[in-house]
Amino acid sequence: MDILVNLQAFLATADTAGFSAAARKLGVSTSVVAKRVTQLEARIGTPLFHRSTRQLRLTEAGQRYVHRARGVVADATDLLSRMGEKGHDLVDHLRIKAPTSLTVARLADAFSAFQTQNPRLKLEIVLIDRPVDPVTEGFDIAIGAFPHSFGGVVDEPLCPLKRLLCASPAYLKKHGTPKHPRDLVDHRCLSFLPTGPEWIFDGPRGRISIQVSPLLSSNEGHVLARSAIAGNGVALISHYLVADALRDGTLKAVLRDFPIPELWVKATIPERRRNAAAVQALLTLLKTSLAAAL
Repeated sequence: MDILVNLQAFLATADTAGFSAAARKLGVSTSVVAKRVTQLEARIGTPLFHRSTRQLRLTEAGQRYVHRARGVVADATDLLSRMGEKGHDLVDHLRIKAPTSLTVARLADAFSAFQTQNPRLKLEIVLIDRPVDPVTEGFDIAIGAFPHSFGGVVDEPLCPLKRLLCASPAYLKKHGTPKHPRDLVDHRCLSFLPTGPEWIFDGPRGRISIQVSPLLSSNEGHVLARSAIAGNGVALISHYLVADALRDGTLKAVLRDFPIPELWVKATIPERRRNAAAVQALLTLLKTSLAAAL
């Protein structure tokens, strides 16, 4: 087991850029982490970190080995979990990339429930609003709605993500209601940064693409929702973020005849991790939770 704990110390140090922070993450002393990393370096015959008084930086060898080390640790942890006497209890460490707005509004509860059901499971959840290659960036699962794909991964669809255009009654009374997507060039637009200022609609004769000049851009959907409710403009936003406001009339949907193409929330998983028990269990929970929440 020495090689496994030494690899875990290496990964924690790489993630936190310091022995002290890695020690806190692993629940051991700083000297133990430093000793384990030194032992690993002695074993492979090359330094993994550039050491200075201020920080630790991965050497070229460290950068080359860090992602492979994640795979080895993940596979070993999964194997030990399956072989343990309490085989029904999941024992693993899942590193998960998730989008900010969806996590705050919906996924946080799902993650909490999953960890309650599996108390021996460790979760590391990183909120990132851009496409992520889980293989190169060291994630077990990358959740998102971007149509990107990468090599060596499996895409697992979770649920459709409905989006719409909406604005407050006060804004529409003052500025008028757009009748066609091209009218948006004369409106105050509130845009989601990760998807950009090119707004795409399905029209009777095909796709319509409009380049807007946003009054507000944000990578956090709640910010756009609050701004729209305040009467600051027309927002292109995920339905789940404004469902309550639409029901009570605080916001009104516009351009209903020009729907916005659905995105699909998906989980991107490294092929080597697709059959891990903890990964499969989390995917099952996410599909159930998101189907009910979105």
